[in-house]
Amino acid sequence: MRSDLSDPSLPPAASARPSKTQRKKEMTALQALGERLTGLNAAQLARVPLPDPLRDAIVAARAISAHEARRRQLQYVGKLMRQVDPEPIERALADLAGDSRQAVDLMHRCERWRERLLADDAALTELVREHPAADVQALRALIRAARRELDDGLPPKHSRALYRWLRQHAAAPWQRQD
Repeated sequence: MRSDLSDPSLPPAASARPSKTQRKKEMTALQALGERLTGLNAAQLARVPLPDPLRDAIVAARAISAHEARRRQLQYVGKLMRQVDPEPIERALADLAGDSRQAVDLMHRCERWRERLLADDAALTELVREHPAADVQALRALIRAARRELDDGLPPKHSRALYRWLRQHAAAPWQRQD
């Protein structure tokens, strides 16, 4: 049995080097991260900070349908992933998935505002007070249409449009509060 790794006469780099098993786990994790990237659409992929060769390899992997060819391409993506810092990529994926706390909080805040606007006319006054640049007339029409849908049991087309409006226009000040 060799005890060279614990030998104090060896240089510190030799004893501090990760084991082969640990390196393989890290490489497999990077390859899995690359595979998650292949599941993104073009707009989502554009929001992730990637070097061009890696982005091209991911786009190529998405286009491959043959099992073995796809596996080899994913291994190549994993190889390219070893050359980049995975932290910004993981953060961007978390933001895209809505897993980040801020994104979830914003979603819940918009949903609560939508519910308040559909339930109470005074909520619109409060929203306009917080966002004076809001188009009150368009918002009233959207709220009326969403209430009509709710009463008639129709699909929530206008309710979704109201949520989108809240998310696009009124969310900016809420994001700064976090």
